[in-house]
Amino acid sequence: MKGSSIMKRVMSYYGKHILSILLLVAILVVQVKFELMLPKYTSDIVNVGIQQGGLKESTPRVIDEKTYGVLLSITKVGYKGKIASSYERWEPESDSQENKKIRQENENAKMISSKYEDTNYYVLKDKLTKSDYLKLDKYMADSLTKMAIYLSDKDIEAGKKPRMELASDVGLTEQVKKQISVRMVKELYKNYGVNVDKIQKAYIWSTARWMLFIALLGGIASIGVSFISSRVSTKIARNLRRDSYSKVLKFSQYEMNRFSSASLISRCTNDIQQIQQSSVMALRFIFYGPIMAIGAFSSILKLNVSMIWIIVLAILVTLVSIAVVMYIAMPRFKIVQSIVDKLNLVSMEFISGIEVNRVFGTAKYEEERFDKVNTELTGIYLFISRLMSIMQPMLMFIMNGATLLIIWFGAKAIESGNLQVGDMMAFIQYAMQIIMAFLFISMMSIIVPRAMISANRIGEVLDCEILIKDEGRVNKFNKEGSIEFKDVSFRYEGAEEDIISDISFSIPKGNTLAIIGSTGSGKSTIVKLIPRFLEATSGNILVDGVDVRNMPLKVLRSKISLVNQKATLFSGTIGSNIGYANPAFDHFAIKQAAEISQSMEFIQSKKDSFDSKVEQAGANLSGGQKQRISIARAIARDPEIIVFDDSFSALDSKTDRMLRRSIKEKLSDKTIIVVAQRINTIMDADEILVIENGKIAGRGRHKDLLRTCDVYYEIAKSQMTEEELNNEISE
Repeated sequence: MKGSSIMKRVMSYYGKHILSILLLVAILVVQVKFELMLPKYTSDIVNVGIQQGGLKESTPRVIDEKTYGVLLSITKVGYKGKIASSYERWEPESDSQENKKIRQENENAKMISSKYEDTNYYVLKDKLTKSDYLKLDKYMADSLTKMAIYLSDKDIEAGKKPRMELASDVGLTEQVKKQISVRMVKELYKNYGVNVDKIQKAYIWSTARWMLFIALLGGIASIGVSFISSRVSTKIARNLRRDSYSKVLKFSQYEMNRFSSASLISRCTNDIQQIQQSSVMALRFIFYGPIMAIGAFSSILKLNVSMIWIIVLAILVTLVSIAVVMYIAMPRFKIVQSIVDKLNLVSMEFISGIEVNRVFGTAKYEEERFDKVNTELTGIYLFISRLMSIMQPMLMFIMNGATLLIIWFGAKAIESGNLQVGDMMAFIQYAMQIIMAFLFISMMSIIVPRAMISANRIGEVLDCEILIKDEGRVNKFNKEGSIEFKDVSFRYEGAEEDIISDISFSIPKGNTLAIIGSTGSGKSTIVKLIPRFLEATSGNILVDGVDVRNMPLKVLRSKISLVNQKATLFSGTIGSNIGYANPAFDHFAIKQAAEISQSMEFIQSKKDSFDSKVEQAGANLSGGQKQRISIARAIARDPEIIVFDDSFSALDSKTDRMLRRSIKEKLSDKTIIVVAQRINTIMDADEILVIENGKIAGRGRHKDLLRTCDVYYEIAKSQMTEEELNNEISE
């Protein structure tokens, strides 16, 4: 199965949940948005809340008349008009209507305590637009910085003006001007009796509450993402299990030969579980990584461009490190599943053959055999675990190294006035988010290929071509139960010789055909061709006058009940096993089938009768009991044709005889095929086929074959006394 085909199949399962995935991406965007807001709030708490005392603006909301005059005198000509138009003069002791209106309507005037109303102030207008305010703040930062550098408090008190040639170009960065001007505003507020400590605490608590609220929203978004990704992945796994199980149910013997039972179990359980676990992570991190990386990069560009090289270096080291780990680990991932298959196979063989192992005393050998595979698997898992254990310390080293470089170069930027402490802290957090985002993206390069290996194994099952096609369209035919073989031959795929060749016979409705022959002669192959468990290489097989290839498989197999030599029972009750073909069977039909199969005696001897428990594979029943329940199950279905494939072998002679008599009396309208090794089982059949080396060596009734068929005579001779044989021939 090619990679593009695998991806197409995988995407088809995700396509059914496209709305959920789109919702997941939308929630991820919201989650990332909230997570990217937290470093900014951290920066604000440090820069504004701690360093600037909770004051964000360089523009004082109130300023005394003397300071205002000095401020205007040192302000650049182009800035003066803007500053003057943004303030209104307020005389607290004046009773004019204008002053009363300012006291009542302008919130900024309320900052001044009544005991400091012995001087006049200029109050910032409270209806400035945002753009006007930003321009004003820039002008005020420049002017207040000049004032702070060139004038002392005494100079301001005296109304002294600085030399304009000195104050015209301070030569400081905008950030430094901002910090100096805010400190000036803080000092002014102190002089006016404003509680600056209260402002600082209010700002810090307000920002902290917003951080807590945003973190809570981010957590809720994260829970939502986890819920959706888990739900989608679980449904995909459910659909894969359903489709795989449905596909395996359609397998013929050809397909079953391609996969061992252990491999199919491993593919339908371990591989699908691997896909589910990988899907949960992939749905989160494949989208989360790029969204976080883009968002964090855009945020970091607003802080400081000069240190981006540190992040780029950390990302490159992370990617190279993961690439090396992946290069070493991937070959091991590819063989893990095959070893798991081998371990399952060894375990199944040991458990299913535990009695044989005990009889032959091979427990030590089986233990060594299991230990060999287990040790091999353990070794690979240990290697992968050790390799993966390097990832966390390696990541911590990269992150700590990046943090150290950011602090080192950030300190220099702070010293030069190009960066604030809070911004450096935010830069570190953004850097960690970017590195983690690329780590998630890189981890997907390990998780996804590993999941693709499992997807490939599942794909091999789902895409396995069914050789026996269910293309029959004929639905109208007589309900008879007649069977006819016309020159039928069969050989397994790749074999050089036919298993059976040129087989021709017919069975009218209500007749019994017996097939006998040596081991490996092809008896079971003939009966498996009727329900199309195998497909004839050449010739035609007709049931009720219709070629079986033209009949829908469901219809064909509804006409036939097959009882194999090895009785297969399911965990449940005796009644549920007999009524397996139809759980709606009434108790009368189940009881009647049990009576015909000679099962009533041992069923009634049990305390719970038909409700008696049957363990897995009928482990709590004897071979004969299991065989009789299997026969009862076939009879209860009430088919037109019943095939007994050497299914009387576990019965004693008495039970065998009683069973054959019961079948002959009560199932006289059924077409019966009996494959057997014992002459006694088939001697009453309407016709007997003798198979030798895949061909019909003789046909007829029991006594006729004793006289005309050497092969049949030799079989009879090996099972009957000479006296019995002579009596049979002479009669």
